[in-house]
Formats: sequence, structure tokens, C-alpha cells
Amino acid sequence: MQARAPLFTSVLISACVVIMLSFAIRASFGVFQLPIANEFGWPRADFSLAIAIQNLAWGIGQPIFGALAEKFGDRRAIILGAILYAAGLVLSSLAVTPMQHQLLEILVGFGIAGTGFGVILAVVGRAASAENRSLALGIATAAGSAGQVFGAPVAEALLSIYPWQTVFVIFAGVILLVIFALPFMRSPAPASRAELEESLGSVLGRAFRDPSYILIFVGFFSCGYQLGFITAHFPAFVTEMCGAIDPSGTLASLGVSTTSALGAIAIAVIGLANIVGTVTAGWLGRRHTKKYLLAWIYLGRTLASAAFILMPITPTSVLLFSVVMGSLWLATVPLTSGLVAHIYGLRYMGTLYGFVFLSHQIGSFMGVWLGGRLYDAYGNYNAVWWIGVGVGAFSAIVHLPVRERPLEALPA
Repeated sequence: MQARAPLFTSVLISACVVIMLSFAIRASFGVFQLPIANEFGWPRADFSLAIAIQNLAWGIGQPIFGALAEKFGDRRAIILGAILYAAGLVLSSLAVTPMQHQLLEILVGFGIAGTGFGVILAVVGRAASAENRSLALGIATAAGSAGQVFGAPVAEALLSIYPWQTVFVIFAGVILLVIFALPFMRSPAPASRAELEESLGSVLGRAFRDPSYILIFVGFFSCGYQLGFITAHFPAFVTEMCGAIDPSGTLASLGVSTTSALGAIAIAVIGLANIVGTVTAGWLGRRHTKKYLLAWIYLGRTLASAAFILMPITPTSVLLFSVVMGSLWLATVPLTSGLVAHIYGLRYMGTLYGFVFLSHQIGSFMGVWLGGRLYDAYGNYNAVWWIGVGVGAFSAIVHLPVRERPLEALPA
């Protein structure tokens, strides 16, 4: 009887370390929104545009780093990403104008691309057995959420001691630590002979002509829109719109006495709930049809967002929304990446998923940028929330026609 392949390998564990540190820093940027804007007297839209550009650069960089990893090796691509990430943070700490911040966030965005989902999930997908692949992708995605659990609160705590410039430099040093995990990230490339013989251009051509790939690409937009907006603006939204925290209540007894602290905790709660959500999605993905799971996730997000914005914004509703939204937060990632691997194979998974992720980041750009733009125009975030409800419902629908079966490679 053949021994069962282990789920937790050195590749999966080291990949989780890299993505956890990368996402801990990335998830904290919303906490810097008010300190930077208040120091320089910028409109909300200026720093929002910087974060939006970061997300767009991340999306553009994702297929590039996926191709670099497939051409020159995963670890070299990750090292380049870490260096760009650190350089962007250090240089951003010296920026004093909105344009400087906005341009330097391009470096940060490319750094996230090199240390984020596109490269890391491709490594995990190739190293995992077919039986474990969906769950392994879920665990790696959950590691990003684990970073989110402590990223925003750590940033909030550091900001109470140091100026935001110093915190950026500290985070630059932290991201370089991922290099120490790379010796353990030796991933095989399990692929069929046809996949190995087929060129990247041929695979991309087949994918872009396949309606299912286009539907997956379009459907991932709303995920980016919702996550980008909430990550960048939710701490500020909670700070300004949430009702007062009861000084004799549970939150106050836990040290959460201000709505600013609640905003940072809300991001951490989202990350904590998402650890469960993404692992569960990965587990379900190997037992059920991925496209239907994705449709249910997008529908759940739509209903949760609509209910939250229609209710009074209180500490209780903020935490309840964080738990519900968190459980659905990155649950789309193992299912979407697993769907790409299942339909188009493992050989060029990083590049193919990278292009799909570009749609996610275009949505993220719109969510972050519109959040600042419409807030400055109307003095609230209502319009941005309702746009998110609409695009979420759209994504639930467009996944239904996806044909979830392997697309045969053309003869060499």
C-alpha cells in the first residue's frame, strides 16, 4: 500500500513564513492613513491613491514575478521581491509630498508581488500532492491572514512609541528576514510531459481564448475591490463612524478604549477569522466544485456588507462584521488558484494565476482610490460600500458558467 504524502512539508512551512511576514506589513497600511494625512494636512484621497497605486503595482508585478520564478527560480524571485519591498518602505519614510509617496508605493507593490500569492502559491501547488493541493493552498493563504492578525495591532503599538517614518524602517528590516526561510523552499515541478513541452506563450494563448479563464479573471475583481477598500479605509471608517466604546464594557477591560484602537483590532479580527475561513475553503475545495464554493463566498460577502452598512455602526456590529467578512476574506484565493491549476496545469501556474490576480488588484486599486475620492467628495464612505455590494453580487453570478475541467494541452 502506497504511503500517503505528508501535508506539512518544509516547502509549505517556509512558504507560510514568507507570506505571513509579507502580509503582516501589507495589512498594516490602513493604520498609517490618519497619522500621515494629519502630519502633512493631506486630503484623504492623497494617501489613498498611494495605497491604490501600491495595489495596482502589486497586480502588474504578479504575472511578471510569476514568469521570473518559472524562468530563473522561485527563490531568486522572492529575494528580488524582498529587496524591492524593503527599499520602497525605507524610501517612503523619507517622502514628504503625496507624489513621492505615490511613486514609491510602486516599489512596495512590486515587493509584495515578489513575496506574495503569485509566487508562493505556485511553489506550494507544485510541491503538494494532488490529494493535498487544495488544502495546502488554503493553509498558505491562511498564513497571510495570520500576518494580518498581528500586522495592524503591531503597527498601532509601534506608532504609539515611534513616528510613522521609524515604523516604516523597522518593517523594512522585518521583510528582509524572509530570506532566511528560502533554503527550505525547494519545490519540485510535478507536471505532465505535455505541460513541460508546451511553451508559456502557447499556454497563455489557450487560457485567454478560454471563456472560463475570462470569467475567473473578471470575477476576481470584486474580491480585490472589497479587500482593498476595507484594508485601507476600515480603520479610519471605524475611528470616525463607530459609536463610543463603553468604558465599563468588555472591550475597555481588554485595553481597547478608543475607536482608533478598535479599527486596528477589527483588521486583526478579520485576519484571525480568515485563518479558519481559508483553511476550510481549501479543505472544501478538494471535495466540492470550486466554482460553486466561490459563488457562495461572494454571495456571503455581498449580504454581510449590505447588512453592516444598513445597521447602526457600533463596536458590536464592527466586530461581528469583522468575524463574518474575515471568514470569507481570502477564502477565494485557494479556490481560485486551485481552479487555475486544475484547468490549466501546474507548469505555468504562477504566471496564469498572476494574470488573474491582476484583475484582483485592479479591483483593489479602485476600492482604495474610490474610498478616498468619494470620502472627500461626500464626507462618508456610503457610496463605496454599495459599489462593493454590487460587484460582489456580480462575481457570484459570473462564476456559475465556468467549466471546471482540465483544458487539454495542444500536441507539441
